[in-house]
Amino acid sequence: MTGCVGVLVMAHGTPRTAAEIAPFYTRIRRGRPPSPEQLADLERRYAAIGGLSPLTERTLAQVEALRAELSRRAPGRYVVAYGAKHTEPLIEDAAAAVARAGADPVIGLVLTPHGSSMGSQEYLTRADAALAGTCPFVAVPPWYAEPGFVTLLAERVTEALVALGAGPDQSRYPVLFTAHSLPERIRATGDTYAEQLQESAALVAAAAGIARWQVAWQSAGHTPEPWLGPDVRDVVRQLAAADSEAVDGVVVCPIGFVADHLEVLYDLDVELAAVATEIGLPFARTASLNDDPRFIRVLADVICATGARQG
Repeated sequence: MTGCVGVLVMAHGTPRTAAEIAPFYTRIRRGRPPSPEQLADLERRYAAIGGLSPLTERTLAQVEALRAELSRRAPGRYVVAYGAKHTEPLIEDAAAAVARAGADPVIGLVLTPHGSSMGSQEYLTRADAALAGTCPFVAVPPWYAEPGFVTLLAERVTEALVALGAGPDQSRYPVLFTAHSLPERIRATGDTYAEQLQESAALVAAAAGIARWQVAWQSAGHTPEPWLGPDVRDVVRQLAAADSEAVDGVVVCPIGFVADHLEVLYDLDVELAAVATEIGLPFARTASLNDDPRFIRVLADVICATGARQG
């Protein structure tokens, strides 16, 4: 397919079998094997959501749907490959595949709407290095402000509020927008990840017409250094304890994630839901985007826009 445009879709990756959990954990710890206690804890979390995370299945469905959408828009123009950060196929292997297909350029899309030096940039750097000397690489910039993405999340927030029974006075049902926490030290480097989350949440809140909302963080690593906060579990407890503003329920929108996986299905649906139950606070989570056709069109839009800017 000489002369085609390559699309390299990148995501975190997750174990496909129970036997892959330990090697996977070692890889995300940058080669340091977990202790038996750490491994047992991760296996317990996977067991709580059915044995394994569905992330690989969800991501592959997103990639296949995106391939079909791009083919529909421009038959024969795009070659699409998927590469994972921590599991096979790795980013480098996927990059090599699109290069062999004769792609020029290769557009890199990370399946996270916000950018950070310790998050999406690591994916992009690896892809760029893998393609060096073979073909140009163009990164899709953070796409959290894409109107279609904002609209989809606003609709899901509204649906979750309705599910909780929120009436005209939605101020009694605060909405918490969450994303994966990162070490606080990223702020010192000029990283704007936290600011992007605040802006992203404000866009969705405005589109949904809600006034009571805030950004909270989840899934922080177990390290001695401080991580971005406040933690969503602490926020939910504080909401229930506050006397000044009555709260009848809380909606959590994991705005930093685009598919069902461990950080959504366990950290929110199991762990945070247990906190809400413990304190007697009704809780609802917005539905994940997964391979919703409208979301796939958003991804296609940002890829086409990036390609057009290069053309």
